[in-house]
Amino acid sequence: MRPLQISAETAVKLAETLNLPLEQIMHMPAHILVAKMAEAEKLEKK
Repeated sequence: MRPLQISAETAVKLAETLNLPLEQIMHMPAHILVAKMAEAEKLEKK
């Protein structure tokens, strides 16, 4: 599996938002990352 096609700045922001290590963000499958982002957005709206 190849790393996500996102910029370094985006990866850093995602790592901070999701409280995950940067390496884990870069090697996470895209569909799981999208699910985690949706989950974080739901928590943020509450």
